[in-house]
Amino acid sequence: MKLSHNKNYPTKHFLDNYDLSKEEIQDILSTIVQLKEAAYQNAVPQLLQGATLAMIFEEPSTRTRVSFETAMTELGGHALYLKPGEIHFGSHEAIKDTAQVLSSMCDGIMLRTEDHELVLNLAKHATVPVFNAMTYYIHPTQGLADVLTMMEHLPEDKTLEDIQIVFVGDSGENGIMAMEHAHLTASLGLNYTIASPKQYSISQTEIDKVNKKMAATGGSLTVTEDVEAAVKQADFIIPDVWYYYGYEDEKEERTAAFYPRYQLNMDMLNMAPEHCKAMHCLPANREVEITSEVLDHPTRSLVFQEAENRLHVQRGLLAWYLYPRLKRADQQTKIYYEGKMRAFLDQRLS
Repeated sequence: MKLSHNKNYPTKHFLDNYDLSKEEIQDILSTIVQLKEAAYQNAVPQLLQGATLAMIFEEPSTRTRVSFETAMTELGGHALYLKPGEIHFGSHEAIKDTAQVLSSMCDGIMLRTEDHELVLNLAKHATVPVFNAMTYYIHPTQGLADVLTMMEHLPEDKTLEDIQIVFVGDSGENGIMAMEHAHLTASLGLNYTIASPKQYSISQTEIDKVNKKMAATGGSLTVTEDVEAAVKQADFIIPDVWYYYGYEDEKEERTAAFYPRYQLNMDMLNMAPEHCKAMHCLPANREVEITSEVLDHPTRSLVFQEAENRLHVQRGLLAWYLYPRLKRADQQTKIYYEGKMRAFLDQRLS
């Protein structure tokens, strides 16, 4: 364990919003909102001064890298960009060994990877907080950014618990955002509808998992092929890409299954109430799962506000998970060690 860590505070990881209670997520969101307010005043407190975040990327990234690195800097810390080929992660060194080494040098580890089991394995052996920055199963930081965006654009006279969130597209094996929203809405007790073609729909195992938590939190999950019925009362409609990296060979088959019925275009948006907003986690394939007319719409698209909120979410997550674990020396102790080292070095190096 890094010497600067508070041993009395347990190591907590941010891996899956499903694992968190409603109260925990609400506290994290409150932290995010307060730090966002501070950021708009250029007054972000230096909560993580001297702290270091190791950022491991096995997948390409724009929003994730920029948001985590910027947030860490704003909080007074430092972020290290690491990628395979530059470090011995999972190839020339066991995950367990890398986890222990990084834990001894850094205050947190962020991982963006394809394999969800990999992030779980890393967290198992790390003694510092591990942040799941996306796997091909879920995307928890994006989920929080989406909910934050919805909170900031609630329809008049509606609370978060009242809204209808609708996902359209792939919710099956490659339905990362559909799964993320299912896990997060289950924890928060929200109303969530998934509209997917049958062959690309959420599995019964996941439906049962989500419904189990929904029963405790008061949320609801609806799964349908009828996209027209799904969006009729929607407050927010969220699509995602129809094919991910490595699935280009299925592009033609998948496009035939989703287009045009599951494309978020103005016809679909107009099926919903006038206040309904369009969202997308980005990157988007314009004119595929979402049209430019919707994505760039001046009043009905929240896509770029949603993207900006990734930064605010990372700032809040880093503060929530890292701040309580940092030792903070009082001024007297700092003065003592500065004087001691200056005297030592001046004597030896003169």
